[in-house]
Amino acid sequence: MQFTTSTVSLTVDDVAASQEFFTAHLGYTLRQAADGFASLTRDDAVDVVLLARGIEVLPPDQRDQRAAGLVLAFTVASGLEEHEKELREAGVPITMPLRQEPWGERLFQITDPNGVIVQFVEWAAADHE
Repeated sequence: MQFTTSTVSLTVDDVAASQEFFTAHLGYTLRQAADGFASLTRDDAVDVVLLARGIEVLPPDQRDQRAAGLVLAFTVASGLEEHEKELREAGVPITMPLRQEPWGERLFQITDPNGVIVQFVEWAAADHE
């Protein structure tokens, strides 16, 4: 089996709100859209499909689920502080401020209007004290 791309599909209440958030603040572009559906892409990250909760293309047992308990994490090469500052200045709520874990992960989180948690990670040297 050979994969050609990776996509995460998120079921949300308001497709347009998440679509606007991902395109305005995360650099995604709209690939295609229809009622209750949007496909977003970015050259350097996983593609994102947004589906309206209750949409009939989903199996009945999945239609009312929301994107919950999921963290969509992106690793950046550098400039984590600047990314956080730019998002904060753009009015994006920082739902977990920048911090560093003992194992070397530096991260912060934002949350889109539908509750999708987006985490940004930069790896630093781990503390060995």
